[in-house]
Amino acid sequence: MPTESRLGGPTDLTMEALRVAEERSRAYLRDLANRSVYPRESALAALAQFHEPFPDQRCHPADVVRMLDEFGSPATVATAGGRYFGFVIGGALPATLAASWLASAWDQNSAFRIMSPVVAEIEEVVLRWVCEIFGIPDDSEGGIVTCATAANFTALAAARHALLARSGWNVAEDGMFAAPPIEVVVGDEVHASVLKALNLAGFGQRRVKRVPTDAQGRMRADRLPKLAKNSLVCIQAGNVNTGSFDPAAEVCRWAHDHEAWVHVDGAFGLWAAASANYRHLVAGFEMADSWATDAHKWPNANYDCGIVLARDAAALREAGYEVLNDVVINQVLVSFGRAETTQEVMRRVQEDGICWCGGTVWQGKTAMRISVSSWATSEEDVEKSLAAVLRIARQVGA
Repeated sequence: MPTESRLGGPTDLTMEALRVAEERSRAYLRDLANRSVYPRESALAALAQFHEPFPDQRCHPADVVRMLDEFGSPATVATAGGRYFGFVIGGALPATLAASWLASAWDQNSAFRIMSPVVAEIEEVVLRWVCEIFGIPDDSEGGIVTCATAANFTALAAARHALLARSGWNVAEDGMFAAPPIEVVVGDEVHASVLKALNLAGFGQRRVKRVPTDAQGRMRADRLPKLAKNSLVCIQAGNVNTGSFDPAAEVCRWAHDHEAWVHVDGAFGLWAAASANYRHLVAGFEMADSWATDAHKWPNANYDCGIVLARDAAALREAGYEVLNDVVINQVLVSFGRAETTQEVMRRVQEDGICWCGGTVWQGKTAMRISVSSWATSEEDVEKSLAAVLRIARQVGA
């Protein structure tokens, strides 16, 4: 770590560091379209520069920024560009990037309104807008959390509280020991984050019933099981592999006939409601009782921006935490024949650097998964990426 070579007051140090950060950030973004989407081996090797003894003296903050840029920027994945197609990750919009700079300058602790009135007010506006987009009743309540997994967990904890309360059990006071059982129903293509959230909420795996899915991963309404009263049903808006949507209206009507709670895992798919072209895909999801989604996917906001919403505001407030392929939409699965061939094509595509696509296993078959989520992706990016994939596939085939 470079030592501090020039001194100044706190304001001088801050202004110099911000100037350098702005210059380096501008240069990084200007060069984004020309760099490899995944860092080169030389850039990864250079990360060793960060491994040094803990500094025993001050250093200038601007020098810290320069070091981060020199060795850190080349080793980043170009998720802010237009040719990253992995993990349903969008690139931060210009407004969100600039707002993030300002928010960092504000340096607010947003736990309570008294600690940051502006953050609390903006959060209320955002949650109201999200309810409007999704067609959710405006008397629902929500919160901004760290990710969709945390949003799923928070909603499922609220469901647990409400369902047990119907049976006369106060989970906040009595915990889960000897609590009345809650039957849980999920689709066969349930995302791992929902299962993780169910475990964290104390439901475990034994009571989870799986409903068969069709060839695109949609829950089959004709195979819905008999349901006990006060059960929990989890449905999916946007399968992570195919982009398909569960038949929400049919499932919600069936579940509510049995007084069950319906939770929607809509990490990216719920945002289809914002598009006139795709809004029909989320018809019926507004009938659910709770919803979880991520603003850093399709809305291309910054990270740590999961959103949880619940129709039962009291249950959300009182949950374990206080909350202050058919190419349907954007997911594409590609197989190049044998599993080994597909894996080799993916490896070479990632190594090539023109674009980046991840892998998955869909219904027992190895596939390359292309997730188009970034506002920055242009027709040129698509054509350039497609040409690279086809070129590599031909090479591997030969």
